[in-house]
Amino acid sequence: MTVTDERAPLATESERPVEPSRFSLRHPKSRIAWIRPSVWAPLLVMLAFLAVLWQWAAQELPYLLPPLPKIGSSLTTQFGYYVDNALVTVGEATGGLAIGFVAAFVLAVLTSELPLLRRAVMPMAVVLNVTPLVAIAPALVVAFGFGPLPKLIIAGLICFFPILINTAAGLGSVPLQVLQVYRTMDAGRFELLRHVRIPNALPFLFAALRIVFPLSIVGAVVAEMSASGSTRGLGTAISTASSMNQLPVVYASILVLAVMGVLLLLAVTLVERRVLHWHDSEHN
Repeated sequence: MTVTDERAPLATESERPVEPSRFSLRHPKSRIAWIRPSVWAPLLVMLAFLAVLWQWAAQELPYLLPPLPKIGSSLTTQFGYYVDNALVTVGEATGGLAIGFVAAFVLAVLTSELPLLRRAVMPMAVVLNVTPLVAIAPALVVAFGFGPLPKLIIAGLICFFPILINTAAGLGSVPLQVLQVYRTMDAGRFELLRHVRIPNALPFLFAALRIVFPLSIVGAVVAEMSASGSTRGLGTAISTASSMNQLPVVYASILVLAVMGVLLLLAVTLVERRVLHWHDSEHN
């Protein structure tokens, strides 16, 4: 048995291990970790493999896939065309997301405070979630015209349900012990909501936003493709190019949509790290 000498001097500050800087490659979550080949090399290899596979498929199935150089040529020669349509689509997506977010968040707060309202609203929200929104897009065009409003409604409806369910789950998952501590201090409903329930719901809310930000792009494109009379947006560009058998334009538009979705997901992830710096999930 080894006996520890209790009289041994304690380690000084200079002798204690120091956590590497966030800008050091030795840090497990280094901010410059992307320069390590082990980080970017697997993705680069995968992209190269997919490019070779695409080129082979384009030669075997020219009526289905265009060669990558033709897609690149379409992007470079018609760059302004894609940018203009992308701005229209992202405007519809973010506008619809804002509408869906406000409506879902307010309704989640109300249903968390009013059980009777929750029992009335949640079944209707489930019915709305399973309703194929493509089917109601033409009706929205008839009701609201050919402007951006039908597209905003479709994008908002697609984003509504995940935000509602996740926010309601976060608001209702506060540990009972925490609620009891605040109630012993005579905290009212508003104080509990502001200081306990909403902070507890933020991780759930950001989990929903990581899903609905790319989904808002899908909603805007679906609305553009479903609403007859639409003249702008990447969804319209895809529909028009498909009817004219312009495959490079179709796949170039899809590529732009994919990049937009990735950028939106990256943006919400960066905001989440700023807002939830105190949460355990950001330190794992």
